[in-house]
Amino acid sequence: MQVGFVWEKKPRVVWLSSTLTAILVAIASCVTKGGARAWPYVTIAIRVLRYAAQAAAKSTTRFLQIPFQKLHSMNQNWLKKIIAATLMLGLLILALGWWQHSALLSSIAGFITMVACCMGMSVPDWSGYRFTFWILIANIGAMLAPQWFQNIGEFSLTNSWLMLIVIQAIMFGMGTQMSLRDFAHVVKMPKGVVVGLSCQFTIMPLLGVTLAKVFLLPPEVAAGVILIGSCSSGLASNVMTFMAKGNLALSVTITAMATVMAPVMTPVWMKLLAGSLVDINAFKMSMDIVKMVLVPILAAFVHEWLSSRELRTRRIVQVLTFLASVWIAFLMLGGWQWMVANAVRPSESFQSALSIPGFFAAATLFGFVYHHAVEFVPKLKGWMPIVSMIGIVYYTLVTTAIGRNQLLEVGFVLVIVTFLHNVLGFFLGYWASRALGMNRQDARTIAIEVGMQNGAMGAGIARSMGKLDTVGLAATIFGPLMNITGSVLANHWRQTADDPEPLK
Repeated sequence: MQVGFVWEKKPRVVWLSSTLTAILVAIASCVTKGGARAWPYVTIAIRVLRYAAQAAAKSTTRFLQIPFQKLHSMNQNWLKKIIAATLMLGLLILALGWWQHSALLSSIAGFITMVACCMGMSVPDWSGYRFTFWILIANIGAMLAPQWFQNIGEFSLTNSWLMLIVIQAIMFGMGTQMSLRDFAHVVKMPKGVVVGLSCQFTIMPLLGVTLAKVFLLPPEVAAGVILIGSCSSGLASNVMTFMAKGNLALSVTITAMATVMAPVMTPVWMKLLAGSLVDINAFKMSMDIVKMVLVPILAAFVHEWLSSRELRTRRIVQVLTFLASVWIAFLMLGGWQWMVANAVRPSESFQSALSIPGFFAAATLFGFVYHHAVEFVPKLKGWMPIVSMIGIVYYTLVTTAIGRNQLLEVGFVLVIVTFLHNVLGFFLGYWASRALGMNRQDARTIAIEVGMQNGAMGAGIARSMGKLDTVGLAATIFGPLMNITGSVLANHWRQTADDPEPLK
């Protein structure tokens, strides 16, 4: 009863004490146990904070005599202030640790920042940033305890097949939110699509190589900056366009077309701009992008075709599914080994191209199975974006963990480069579109498409190159950063979407 009374009477006092308790537990655990063994203590601290957030939000007004809505708003405001103070404390300790070259202080700062992120997820007004908070927590966790996210026993968490499956899961989740109708908009708005694609595949690659040279980044890290600039946009750009009240149809169409063009455009730009920095096999890279991007999207489209009202379309897909099953059975029963053994030039690039029919067959079969699974469990389709988010958190964890040492060397500079790459992409995308005659709404849409890249694709390509710990770093930083800047920009444009467009 006494505890309940305290919650009702003094929710702010309890909140403050809970926050300080959690921070002190994290600091004490670092000092006494060391960063790598402090996770149980930090887990307790995070649970205390989350419980405090829920309890403070639900506290009654019997003693305070304040309307619930006002109290709820006050709790949120106080919580935001505490989060800001906690974050500032973490950044201050981080700066001190960097100045003193102290790993202990850096670990303490990381724990405090994680606490601030966990608190931020409890703020209803920040519900749209929860995914970003998860990404930040994943980054910090991997920096503090990288050994946890590299291997499980003898199994590597960056295994090439595992990473491929994770990237395909992310792209499949994206594909379920797309439709073949998106490609039909090319005919309805050809100018916007051409301008958007032109800006997408020129501004970001050229910005990447310019920034890499200006900041004198190490060759493989510089290649990663060029790589993220050469990738297509992702589903996040469609979400930001919707938030900004932009032209959503144009956004979805540009994303779809850029994704299809990526197997050609990305290797070409990498060969031209990064060929002197790292070894680039453009053909193999193209085949890898097909496997990572087009194959899972094909699986999503198979589900859409099977949902068609036209009986003929469904029959064709069913026949293709049968043929795909036969081809997969052939490969599993020794057909793959037979084809490789009888190949004239069994090079790595040749084998990569030879595997493409098998991947397309697997996509067809998977789409067929997924379609019938959705019929039994209709909620399954709604879970796909969550699967994509989990996949993004996973590759963020393992990429940061394996590239931790490189990040410690060039981390601050790389964050600045990535930030400029992202923000200048927005800026140049908007004004280039305006210069080419696009109206304000379409120019804002294209700016978001240009500034937001497909980080999962970049990480997947880096892994296929065997350079996830260097080339993949820029993609790891770009992802969470673009979500933050994109959200801020989208909310600003949303507020001014109804303002009259200035006369030319």
